[in-house]
Amino acid sequence: MPAVLQIVVPTPAHSGLGDALSYQAPAALAPGTLVRVPLGQRETLGIVWSVQDPGQQAEGGHGPLRDIVAVVGDLSPLSDTWRQMVAFAAQYYQRSLGEVALAALPPQLRELNAEQLARRLKPKPPPRKPKKNRPADEVPATRPAEADTDTDADAGTDVAAQNDSAVTLTAEQAAALQHFAEDERPALLWGATGSGKTEVYLRLVEELLLRDPSHQALVMVPEINLTPQLEQRFVERFAPVYGEQAVVSMHSGMTPPQRLKSWLAAHAGTARIVLGTRMAVFASMPGLRLIIVDEEHDPSYKQQEGARYSARDMAVYRAHQESRHPDADGALQPCRVLLGSATPSLESWSACERGRYRRLDMPSRIGAGDLPTVRRVDMNHQPRRAIIAPPLVAALRERLANGEQSLIFLNRRGYAPVLHCADCGWKSECPHCSAFRVFHKIDRTLRCHHCGFTERVPHACPACGNLDIQPLGRGTERIEEHLAELLAGATRADGQPARIVRIDADTTKHKGTLESQLAQVHAGDVDVLVGTQMVTKGHDFRRVTLVAAINPDGALFSSDFRAPERLFALLMQAGGRAGRDASYTRAQGSRAELWIQTTYPAHPLFEALKRHDFASFATEELRERQRAGLPPVAFQALIRADARSQEVAQAFLNDAAAAAQGLPGATEVTLYPAVPMTIQRVANVERAQMLLESPTRMALQRFLAAWQPVLHTTRPKGLIRWLVDVDPLAI
Repeated sequence: MPAVLQIVVPTPAHSGLGDALSYQAPAALAPGTLVRVPLGQRETLGIVWSVQDPGQQAEGGHGPLRDIVAVVGDLSPLSDTWRQMVAFAAQYYQRSLGEVALAALPPQLRELNAEQLARRLKPKPPPRKPKKNRPADEVPATRPAEADTDTDADAGTDVAAQNDSAVTLTAEQAAALQHFAEDERPALLWGATGSGKTEVYLRLVEELLLRDPSHQALVMVPEINLTPQLEQRFVERFAPVYGEQAVVSMHSGMTPPQRLKSWLAAHAGTARIVLGTRMAVFASMPGLRLIIVDEEHDPSYKQQEGARYSARDMAVYRAHQESRHPDADGALQPCRVLLGSATPSLESWSACERGRYRRLDMPSRIGAGDLPTVRRVDMNHQPRRAIIAPPLVAALRERLANGEQSLIFLNRRGYAPVLHCADCGWKSECPHCSAFRVFHKIDRTLRCHHCGFTERVPHACPACGNLDIQPLGRGTERIEEHLAELLAGATRADGQPARIVRIDADTTKHKGTLESQLAQVHAGDVDVLVGTQMVTKGHDFRRVTLVAAINPDGALFSSDFRAPERLFALLMQAGGRAGRDASYTRAQGSRAELWIQTTYPAHPLFEALKRHDFASFATEELRERQRAGLPPVAFQALIRADARSQEVAQAFLNDAAAAAQGLPGATEVTLYPAVPMTIQRVANVERAQMLLESPTRMALQRFLAAWQPVLHTTRPKGLIRWLVDVDPLAI
């Protein structure tokens, strides 16, 4: 008898089609099976979610069902825990089930037919098992006792021998590993920059695979540019033992065939270690038993399009779900999660204080290296219009003569944020956005970083014809040019001029450019590196001894309550690039330094930064959040509306709020009036937002679920789209 299947398809959140559609198949299929089904006039990929009683369908009176087209290849079904995770993400972040589920699959999987997929599923040689090369009684103390009797992963393995000979753990690293093993709660590894967090990650993965080589580990980083160097370390450590297929990457910078290959390897269990950005949290990994989230504080873990999920929070949820699901033998095995950072998010810090997470401390740098000395330059006492203060210029010249590298950090690309005319007041506004177009001198263009609209720089003011239009402010391109002027005549120890390189989104557009530029820095072929925040995170620059932040003051008085937290983390991470190789710094007779140019040198944030005292900074920030009733002691959501006019957008939000009275949870949720977004117009679309706040997560979720039908029915003509952002990071 034909089976009736509930299948999720990639329908948008507000399509009104529901979470799953009914189809007919010749026989029942296991939940999680991938199928191709007709949807309207096209064919699409779907996921079998459940099997329905045919009698119930007949009673529904919805007419004949459409047949599925085909089962996709010989892929094993997606696991129950994977589907539970996707269902939770869809519910919590207020999106459709199909939208989240299908977006979690590699794009090429949605396009291939059965024959094409079969070619990619040809069996590969099985991964090599660890080789014996040492008696069991020589196993290091950090190795778990149960590994001694594991016949599939004997404790005298090659990888263990390599680790013992190459890396000796510090006392802090060893203690962190021991405490992690003793407590099954989520753990927060609070380690100073250069304290060796990556080695802890490597050891945890090693111990996992020694216990059972069929287990899998997921290691996440916030940005694509951090993946190659991490991948290199994992490949060097594990590929000689477990094979080249043991380590795969997953991120949006890969080609569709590359992403599909990695996904298939993870889904089949061939890949033991998956390295990736936020998208990797949804990878299908049947043997997943360890999740590591590096730089867990980074806002890049929050998706900003579609389902606006937090990959860090989803990692914690996924580990919890995997721990409740029995393995193939029916046994429950914990899936552990480790969050790592030198500047943890206040949400994670608070979770440690409340006992939900276990905190592991590694406050010292490896090799007795000192954290950089923080020097504040009071720009009120520097020459007027000085872009780089004379004392900092002198320090740069000194490092140059000594053969050391310096890093200049400014989180704004381009030459200048705006061009202006002093005669009539004209500014380079974008005609399509409520923002200025940035002046890029290298190609003489004015470019909007919001909609992409680009024009050549006019020869004269478009408003009054004045030939003297000038740049206002500065970006990395201008800093690069200015440094070349300031360091003209200064030479290195070999008599050669300074080599200055800029790394930002403009210089790394082409594939391989970033890797090439970073290789130059690592090889010592760069003296001064100028860049945005993309060069301040995670990079192990061994010759950098001086880092300077040019203009960080804007975040001190931002309307965004999270701005100080982000600034402290960014500056501490940036400073962490200096003095990472203590032996090199001592050999040069130098000292690692972080210079900060500011007009507010006495600000409490800079005082805490000077002491490298994240704990006191976090304590004070949490105290202020408590007084103001802000996250993490309260919970928020944003609803955003896009329309052709600001009036339509705001009217929709206010009408929906008025209609929400009496809904479940409404008495525990505060709805603030609709306001324009900070950048209220992008690409000729007006944007408004409304903030929702509640003292409890449950009440907010209950209200949002009940509010969805109201939002659908109050949608006016002229509204382009609306979306809900749960736990927003920018307001």
